[in-house]
Amino acid sequence: MSEILILYYSRFGAVKQMANLVARGAEQVKGIQTCVRTVPSVSTVVETAEDSIPSHGDPYVRLEDLERCSGLALGSPTRFGNMAAPLKYFLDTTGSLWLSASLKDKPAAVFTSSSSIHGGQETTLLTMMLPLLHHGMMVLGLPYTEAALKRTTTGGTPYGASHVAGADSDRPISDDERVLCIALGKRLATFSMALAHARA
Repeated sequence: MSEILILYYSRFGAVKQMANLVARGAEQVKGIQTCVRTVPSVSTVVETAEDSIPSHGDPYVRLEDLERCSGLALGSPTRFGNMAAPLKYFLDTTGSLWLSASLKDKPAAVFTSSSSIHGGQETTLLTMMLPLLHHGMMVLGLPYTEAALKRTTTGGTPYGASHVAGADSDRPISDDERVLCIALGKRLATFSMALAHARA
């Protein structure tokens, strides 16, 4: 079995829901299993640290999860057109994987959620791509052959899946957003399997 790692940070739950939809799409591909992981929050008080195991929800990611995976989906809420600090903080600790080229040639994809439709979704997706490119990963987007990408009036971009959560972060994921999350996971898993077969 090849494993797709879905790694996310979620403040109000929308990105977590998206992560589960991406996982559902990946699991549609035969021979794929998924591993859903999150990262702890960061504190402005440097002496404060969260427990190494979360009290609820998905487990925190370890570097070994990245080494083991055959593909990576990375998700974050939008923070002023950028990925959230907790995810960036974790990615900044992956230097040893860069030195060993552990992620080289693995496929990757990104997804995000913002409060407003013009809240910086596409720039957030691009900021998440940058460290993946530095790791030598192959970044996948969503092609316009996905009909939902052409008709969506909520989230959805060719750079990756997205969701418009609303000012109170309580807007449900739309049908088109759901379809695109699943499509992103399936595309990532399909490429992962194709690469695995090519290397066999």
